[in-house]
Amino acid sequence: MEPKANSRIEHDFLGEREISNDFYYGVQTLRALENFNITGIPISREPLFIQAFGYVKKAAALANRDCGILDPKITEAIVFACDELIAGKYQDQFVTDLIQGGAGTSINMNANEVIANIGLEYLGHRKGEYQFLHPNNHVNCSQSTNDAYPTALKLALYKKTDQYLAEIDLLRQAFTRKGQEFSHIMKMGRTQLQDAVPMLLGDEFHSFASSIGEDVKRVVDARELFADCNMGGTAIGTKINTPKGYPELVTNYLAEISGIPVRLADDLIDASSDTGDYVQFSGVLKRSVIKLSKICNDLRLLSSGPRAGLNEINLPKMQPGSSIMPGKVNPVIPEAVNQTAFYVIGADTTITLAAEAGQLQLNVMEPVISFSLFTSLEYMKNAVHALVVKCVDGITANEAVCTHYVMNSIGIVTALNPILGYETSASIAKEAEQTGKSVHTIAVVERKCITQEKWDEIYTFENMVRPVFIKG
Repeated sequence: MEPKANSRIEHDFLGEREISNDFYYGVQTLRALENFNITGIPISREPLFIQAFGYVKKAAALANRDCGILDPKITEAIVFACDELIAGKYQDQFVTDLIQGGAGTSINMNANEVIANIGLEYLGHRKGEYQFLHPNNHVNCSQSTNDAYPTALKLALYKKTDQYLAEIDLLRQAFTRKGQEFSHIMKMGRTQLQDAVPMLLGDEFHSFASSIGEDVKRVVDARELFADCNMGGTAIGTKINTPKGYPELVTNYLAEISGIPVRLADDLIDASSDTGDYVQFSGVLKRSVIKLSKICNDLRLLSSGPRAGLNEINLPKMQPGSSIMPGKVNPVIPEAVNQTAFYVIGADTTITLAAEAGQLQLNVMEPVISFSLFTSLEYMKNAVHALVVKCVDGITANEAVCTHYVMNSIGIVTALNPILGYETSASIAKEAEQTGKSVHTIAVVERKCITQEKWDEIYTFENMVRPVFIKG
């Protein structure tokens, strides 16, 4: 086969293919591009994944050089190419779909081919002259997709989690600020959507911040699982085709290059097939987004109305809410966060099924695990950012509405239990519900169960929101 102008011929064991010299990827990437048009989301959309392959291939090259099985000049070229990827260059050359068959072989070869051709140009050769620097023999030396791919995936997820954590911590801070801003506003607490007892609106928002802060810690803990790697295990964890000392050496280089505290797994055969780390992390992430979605439900309820709902708070008005009802404004940002959380919950199910579907010494379903985790973290990061800047930062309180609900609530009768007993307090509540009279009118004015002085002692602002036990 003769190539056309500005193109080259590459071959694999399936045959020859013509490739434009504009491309740094080679024949195996081309086949993957043709075979896997699944999500429309190529690896280039996950730059941290590309960067992570740069870390992996660079660490491998340096370890192979130190072990005496890779020529220093070839090592230099590979390191140069990897540093280019780490710096964010050549991202458009990573074209394989995130979901693919082959347990990630296509993505690994995409990286091998791009690195080889960058290295060839560095050495003064043309793309495709693999006799001087080969994607498999040199870039993939002492590696298999089965250790290079999951290691790069874990490194990328480790760093991508940092981005999510940064946004979720900003949300925690935003709720903390609102907790302080609303610390003087008394409102009615509710259980099962029914009036309960008074509380501070500030405490409600502070509880949102506390809930989020707790999950930040859990996500950080789960992320540490990604520091375990199986580099040097190669095909199934037996270290086939690796020189003595290589697994430890490549892991040390990987920790140094990436800045992540990478450690070699204790059992490389187990680490090659086990995807439990992803299941654990996904479960913790699901917990985080479920709680966040619940908070968004609360925001939507508290802002409902404005005249036929709770109307205790106002969310920023972001856009008209109806094509037919003039003046209607919807809580669109919390709604969007709810829906993003639903996606993550579904992705967790996908990860669960993919982890269970592995057989024997390898789980070939890792690509869909990577897709699910990458998209979950990306979508939630974006959703949380929108929630902070387009919603929480602009929330205001309707103090008069909150106070009115408290003073006209039957729920405040609970504070009379220690003095009047449950039965008498319940009868007051029942009469208040049936007649529409206030608890104060029934207990103090009509029944004279307690004096006005005792009422004033019990129903101070401070005692309603920070109650202390008061005897009769």
